[in-house]
Amino acid sequence: MLLAILLLFNASALADAIPRGSKVAFLGLGFVDLSTEGAYNGERDDETRRLVLLEQLVEKRFRDEGMVLVDIAPVSEKLANISNPGNCYGCDVRMAKTLGADFALAGAVHKISNLVISMNLFLRDAETGKVLRARAVDVRTNTDRSWSRGMNYILKTAFFKE
Repeated sequence: MLLAILLLFNASALADAIPRGSKVAFLGLGFVDLSTEGAYNGERDDETRRLVLLEQLVEKRFRDEGMVLVDIAPVSEKLANISNPGNCYGCDVRMAKTLGADFALAGAVHKISNLVISMNLFLRDAETGKVLRARAVDVRTNTDRSWSRGMNYILKTAFFKE
């Protein structure tokens, strides 16, 4: 009986997989600094680098899983005016559709304090706007390692089941 249940879950996970070769418009990750530190000290170079690190990590994983990341240059001017592509009232879906993508992918990193960092990532159908995958996690410590571990957790538990 247990084997039948496990096979059923495994089969449904495979059926629900993002098809290889799907076109994904990865619009990046926004950074929202809610800490008082940001208000006093402004943008930090290490956090800016970490955001780029996470974006590269996401891009690599999607490519490794067989997705095609579409060129977002045609919407780059519009995207430059959006501080958080993960929270822009559907602009992610509209841009993905403009780019001919099957899916819109975006997220954000929220710095609550120098100790608490929250991050999220979600994938939406470019045709319907329906959220197909999403996850948010909180990590402790503001380091390359903690940020990477948080995003890897999101990818392996909500996007590409390992």
